[in-house]
Amino acid sequence: MDLNLAVLIDGDNIPSAYVKEMMEEIAKYGNPTIKRIYGDWTNPRLSKWKNLLLENAITPIQQYGYTQGKNATDSAMIIDAMDILYSGKVNGFCIVSSDSDFTRLATRLREAGMQVFGIGEKKTPNPFIVACDKFIYIEILKNQLEEDESTDEPKGKKNAKQRIDKITAKEIRWISNTIQDVADDDGWAFLGDVGSLLQKKRPNFDSRNYGFQKLTPLISSIKNFEVERREDAKGRHKLIYVKLKEKQKGKVGYRK
Repeated sequence: MDLNLAVLIDGDNIPSAYVKEMMEEIAKYGNPTIKRIYGDWTNPRLSKWKNLLLENAITPIQQYGYTQGKNATDSAMIIDAMDILYSGKVNGFCIVSSDSDFTRLATRLREAGMQVFGIGEKKTPNPFIVACDKFIYIEILKNQLEEDESTDEPKGKKNAKQRIDKITAKEIRWISNTIQDVADDDGWAFLGDVGSLLQKKRPNFDSRNYGFQKLTPLISSIKNFEVERREDAKGRHKLIYVKLKEKQKGKVGYRK
């Protein structure tokens, strides 16, 4: 069943340049039935948002800064989120911010049975990230857009791939252990189960962080793993299974 999502955007904290890409990303996880952005719209700094709000049907919520140095936007978002929660109109939230002040809100919404997605920059503090079911970095969305635009660009021009993370030995060991958590007696694990558990362990895990659109090519690119494609019982679909290669099993970090 498709989730009905409330999308709440911290206009004081998120750049406007990639709002279209953000909304397309959110649509992958559910139907954004409520879309609101919070900020002081008398501030010229938010003027770039105005046309984008009309194009993406996002409702602006005016919030004056009552006291200098205090962020009234955060409070307004939190109050609205709780009102929406008790209205029963949605079964998920997307909080768009890089601010750790929303950590308790994300935790409270999940306690109420809501699915919570976060979108923010890589500078987002870890407590907010792990409080969400899934956290997506804006930089991923920038990379996708810039890679599309760079197709016709001359060679030598800086492109998004220079900002892609390199997967580390520590992360490979973590993936290896996760494979073993769901593997059968022969060491094979269904990749869909692996992906679900990776997401539960680390909400900000995303194959796109490493330059791969999907988990399958990421896993296939790592020499430690063996990938096998199998047909389902009806022969209609290919199922992807993965296991640790035999020569890797005695290395540090492998857990039986």
